[in-house]
Amino acid sequence: MSRRLRPSRRAVLGTAAAAGAAAAVGSCSVPASQRHREDGATVAPGQPVAAGRRAVLMQIVAHPDDDLYFMNPDTQHALDGGARIVSVYLTGGEANGDNRVVSDPSTMHFDKAAYSSARHQGLRQAYAALLGLPLFTPWQKDVLKLRGGHTAEVNTLVHNGRHVELVFLNTAMHTLRGGRMGLPSLWEDRALTLPVVIATGSPVTAATPYTYDELVEVVAGLLDTYAPTLVQTLDPDPDIQHSPEKTRQHDSEQPGYADHADHTAAASFAWAGMVRYVAQATQRQKGIPGFAVTSYRAYYNRHWPKNLPPDVLAEKAAHLIPYGGAPDWKCGNPGGCGDYNVGGKRPLTNWKGWVRSTHYRFPGPRPVVGNEPDGRLAAYGVLGLRAVRWRETAPGSGRFGAPDDLGGGPLAPVLGGAALGDGRQVLFGLRFSSVAGRAGANTREVVMLEQAAPGGKFAAWRGLGNPERGDDRGRRIGSPVAVTAPDGRLHLFVRNADKGVSSRVRESDGSWGPWADHGGQIIQDGLATALDAEGRVHLFAPGYDFVHHWAQDAPGQPLAYVKSGPRLPLAVDAPAAVGLPAQAGGGIQLLYRTLTDPRKTKGKGLAPADPRLLSLRADGTSTGSDGPKLDGYGTVGALHSPKDGLVVLGKDAKGRVRALVGTERRTRPPGVVPVDAPTLHLTARGPVAVGLGVDGKPWVWALGAAASTDVHAAG
Repeated sequence: MSRRLRPSRRAVLGTAAAAGAAAAVGSCSVPASQRHREDGATVAPGQPVAAGRRAVLMQIVAHPDDDLYFMNPDTQHALDGGARIVSVYLTGGEANGDNRVVSDPSTMHFDKAAYSSARHQGLRQAYAALLGLPLFTPWQKDVLKLRGGHTAEVNTLVHNGRHVELVFLNTAMHTLRGGRMGLPSLWEDRALTLPVVIATGSPVTAATPYTYDELVEVVAGLLDTYAPTLVQTLDPDPDIQHSPEKTRQHDSEQPGYADHADHTAAASFAWAGMVRYVAQATQRQKGIPGFAVTSYRAYYNRHWPKNLPPDVLAEKAAHLIPYGGAPDWKCGNPGGCGDYNVGGKRPLTNWKGWVRSTHYRFPGPRPVVGNEPDGRLAAYGVLGLRAVRWRETAPGSGRFGAPDDLGGGPLAPVLGGAALGDGRQVLFGLRFSSVAGRAGANTREVVMLEQAAPGGKFAAWRGLGNPERGDDRGRRIGSPVAVTAPDGRLHLFVRNADKGVSSRVRESDGSWGPWADHGGQIIQDGLATALDAEGRVHLFAPGYDFVHHWAQDAPGQPLAYVKSGPRLPLAVDAPAAVGLPAQAGGGIQLLYRTLTDPRKTKGKGLAPADPRLLSLRADGTSTGSDGPKLDGYGTVGALHSPKDGLVVLGKDAKGRVRALVGTERRTRPPGVVPVDAPTLHLTARGPVAVGLGVDGKPWVWALGAAASTDVHAAG
């Protein structure tokens, strides 16, 4: 994460093919890409899906420290849960070669090879700390042979069965032409080759430059070599953000967007590599690789409320201290002992506040969960960039069979879902309809998959277009969420490029209306929708300062922004909305984490955020208590069970899944760490939590009155 470079040109985000093809309002099919046949879109559903492997987490980032700033604490929790970690760094992180303590100009020294080496050493120190080892623990250093004759440095450390590998491709952060930035230029330029920086002390002694296609192929080859069960990337489609020029340059954000251009290019190469990896696997009849994906926001964190509580933040920041190191450390590395400009307390004193949040680019619980006609659970998620379905082996067994491939890829990581009145399941996804550099198309489309009969097969995927016109704006839309109203209408919502809400409504006869814009409210992604006891549709979204609310005045009426009544307090993550039955008072109950001090909401605030779980009704009135006692961080899930009352699901400071069932607090027995947030679902046997593990497999945790053996008094 370089903080000294001028941002790249806007071209890394825009494309020459902004003709509006992704904005089709009434599209009814998913077009196969004719320019990029390798995307796997034409591969029919029903392919075998790889499963049953040990958890391997691969992180693909731009700079040394992107994982520590933007992906932790998730990386730490996956490592603590037994996952093997493989981190791939696409650039050398050498910037202009000046590795100095910011407050001490006398330490200024320009040496790109040494600075790259020092950042590598900082990572070794940080991951040694994550493993609980002394900072200067020796690592095994080797040369890794890659596709196309390329090589990379790989560092390996194993301790008590836990395994970390750091893979350094070390592409230069500047090209040789006019000082332009490296990865963004490589993504956009057909003729460019990007040199490699050989770090001081590296076992790599010679390296050949990269072309665009060679880098995509190398990423695909690394995926094939390590066969990850989870891939973590940066944000391929950052928010539109028009900051003043001076502010933008100071923050290293690219013109018009809320992120560093290297981050966007690295994420784009990661997605292009994943698409090629899946296509090559299917072409070789190896089946669908069974990996999930999570993409993380980066400099976005500066612009929105901070969401990590003090204990989580302290541990996250503590692992950046050994990364930063100091010039007087005796680490034994000839290039230096860390990235000195972020050493000491700087991660916490930096007014940009990047370390103080962890945000997902495609938020939402996973998997989507439904009930089969015979009483079994069905879970729907994305593996290998394609939709899959797992079904319980028997009603109430808590075990899922092998995944069924439903196709539709390449899809964003999180599906939306809704059940129709007759019990049929409908799924919604955000499809990467094209991911191409070199002035190729880079488009997104909302797609739908509808079950032909309850518990049965699915019809073909259908395209629902995009609420935005033009490729560039179309890339900014968020994860789809949906709800079916009692009148048979299905309401579909997405966050749009202006950070407001757009929707489409499907009538009870199956016909779709056009995309509608519900206003320019400035919200984060992480929409929540629910029905009240009268059958009215409600929608909620977290904003800069308060939670925004849309609702129907009466069942069947258009959705409208709710301006009357008190503002709902700030949410630092997505809210959970629960429709209460009439016997429980009716209305909508909201649960989410808020801040006790509004001065700590966003921007330059350096005090710990200290979010707490809030419970209130959608009209702003109290639920009659101070709120559930469920400390931790991240989004919560909630539902109302006729037998158990309010059930709330979340994660504690160590990433363990916890639940409140009535007045009892429960902790999930040790197991595979979930990816993002698990899903709460109500069955005939009571509430269950269903999560997708880092190993790419779903799990079930029964939460009914007598289901848990690990019960703690709430307090």
